[in-house]
Amino acid sequence: MAQDTARQPLATAPTAPARALLPLILPAVTVGVASSLIFIGVSAAAERLQHVLWGPLPDALGIGRYSVLWMFVMLIATGVAVGLVVWKVPGHAGPDPATMGLNAPVMPPVVLPGLVLATGLMLAGGPSLGPENPIIAVNIGLAAWLGGRLRPRAPDSVWPALAEAGTIGALFGTPVAAALVISEALAGRPVKGLLWDNLFAPLTAATCGAVTTTLVSHPTFDLGLPPFGHPGGGDLLAALVIAPASALLGMCAVYAFPYVHAAFRRLRHPMLMLPAGGAVLGALAAAGGPLTLFKGLAEVGELASDPDGWTAGQFAVMAVVKLAALLVAASCGFRGGRIFPSVFIGAALGLCAHALVPAVPPAVGVASGVLGMLLAVTRQGWVSLFTAAVLVSSPGVLALLCVASLPAWLLVTGRPQMQLRADGTPVR
Repeated sequence: MAQDTARQPLATAPTAPARALLPLILPAVTVGVASSLIFIGVSAAAERLQHVLWGPLPDALGIGRYSVLWMFVMLIATGVAVGLVVWKVPGHAGPDPATMGLNAPVMPPVVLPGLVLATGLMLAGGPSLGPENPIIAVNIGLAAWLGGRLRPRAPDSVWPALAEAGTIGALFGTPVAAALVISEALAGRPVKGLLWDNLFAPLTAATCGAVTTTLVSHPTFDLGLPPFGHPGGGDLLAALVIAPASALLGMCAVYAFPYVHAAFRRLRHPMLMLPAGGAVLGALAAAGGPLTLFKGLAEVGELASDPDGWTAGQFAVMAVVKLAALLVAASCGFRGGRIFPSVFIGAALGLCAHALVPAVPPAVGVASGVLGMLLAVTRQGWVSLFTAAVLVSSPGVLALLCVASLPAWLLVTGRPQMQLRADGTPVR
């Protein structure tokens, strides 16, 4: 959550009576709906372009859609296209994406068209990043710019808070994720009024964003894994092993992040950094296969549809290749977020555990793997728990995840995050 939001809660009085909260409802509804529509629009445009680039176009050229040659061509071409946007479009598609998390700064309007274009090209072209970080940044910039003109007397912190919450609600299809992020940001900080008073307007925006996305695009995070009943001792042991192991693997990428980023920065120009990153991603796609391309949400559904369809070695290779692809894509300058690829990595690790030890239920393996990976990459405890739980839709797994999060958190807390400061040093 943006630090400004945490420092300046939205409650306007010690007890935030109804008359202080009611004026925030209409802006929250408007921003929530608009945030969702922008997310849906960018995603739909990217999906249509992806269909053309990875379907009719290679067919017309007589090249296999997911052949090694075409994956190399497409990923390098995507690097060239995004590099041109970063180089030539006004605003240069925003700051270095390695410095951005969910707490996006308010960017001037001139930056936003280039950021949208770079994000859409990235999503269609195959790099292993999700839409969350740039879409949040775009919605925050638009909300701050338009809101400041339409309601200049509103506090500056209102619009970023509403836009971030609305976008998170739209991304996950539920306001719960936004409420958890906001609550985590407010924890330990001085706030005015009650916690629910401070959550009221952002939660309204998140609810409207989630409802709009649900009505328009009908998203689901449920992977449809075999049902999981009451947990037993073996399930608890599996969760306690898989989640920390996944977190350790994720921390390997976190520690490598500043070094890989510095290596690409030595190229000094986006028309060198991004095509070079695309070439490396092409090599990784050749090693891991087409399932390791793109943001990973549709691909993880394909994995989960047949948990026994790959060997443990194949699952392990896909997890490691996807993690390397995430590391490269986030380091070389592609605009995107790290949550959705991390879900694929954690799910592949969990299914690898199931393939090694068939007694481990796929739901336990996937949820525990996703939990550990997200804790390492995002350092967002509540969102990691929430995402891992909704993937399997089995109430019995939630208690296991709460226990498994404890040793995994001990491994990641106080250590560097997969985000850098402007000087290239890791954020802790």
